[in-house]
Amino acid sequence: MTRRMPTLFLSHGSPMHSVEPGEAGRAWENLGRTLPRPRAVLMVSAHWETSVPMLSGNPRPETIHDFGGFPPELYQLTYPAPGAPELATQAVALLKAAEITAGVDGCRGLDHGAWVPLRWMYPDADIPVAQLSVQPQLGTAHHVRLGRALAPLTADGVLIIGSGHTTHNLRDWMTNARRPQPLPYVEAFSTWLATTLAAQDTDELVAYRERAPDAVRAHPTDEHFLPLFVAYGAAGDHPVLHRFLDGVGGGALSMDSYQFDPVGEVAHA
Repeated sequence: MTRRMPTLFLSHGSPMHSVEPGEAGRAWENLGRTLPRPRAVLMVSAHWETSVPMLSGNPRPETIHDFGGFPPELYQLTYPAPGAPELATQAVALLKAAEITAGVDGCRGLDHGAWVPLRWMYPDADIPVAQLSVQPQLGTAHHVRLGRALAPLTADGVLIIGSGHTTHNLRDWMTNARRPQPLPYVEAFSTWLATTLAAQDTDELVAYRERAPDAVRAHPTDEHFLPLFVAYGAAGDHPVLHRFLDGVGGGALSMDSYQFDPVGEVAHA
């Protein structure tokens, strides 16, 4: 029996965090210093969407610059962490055991939802990383189920990170880029999320589009919220919740981020 690794949900913000870390970068650095050192990271990024769950099995993943209109220096950055093909295979086996069809993509690199925060958490790029895709068309309950199926990995030294955003309305962000305070709906949604997570109300969380205030404006599409459901599910029953970052970017992008500390022990995966 082994004490389990925590799971994380990060609001990853703009790619500019790769060169201007700000409060988020400092929080990510602190995670890297204070969390138990993982043997590998399983990163669930909002920037990889597939019809069924896919794991990256590339042993030498490239750094994907999946954004445009930013300073040239961002496109020169690399994050040369090794891949984790064995972890990808292990994750697929766990998903299939839970009757979830999954596969391995042997070519996929690391998108900015993965490498921007990891660049500050583990700057030596010496921890193997595999990515897991999201499936927006399959909904929130599916992603909680993914997390629960992958929970045994937390007892095997794997740090499961969901990388997305607590709120993600880019149109509102572009029209409020200089606004220091959150838009009212952003604050309301962030408060609802904190309350719902603290209550461990899975039914409320899964039904967020019907029950959270201004949910459709906070998330016109689901993909940036879905990584939270995987991290939440992977923490198991009754995790200890810690919001380690709050704040907002451009009035519309809530940076709220959470650590879920599993309670108890589970057998190795």
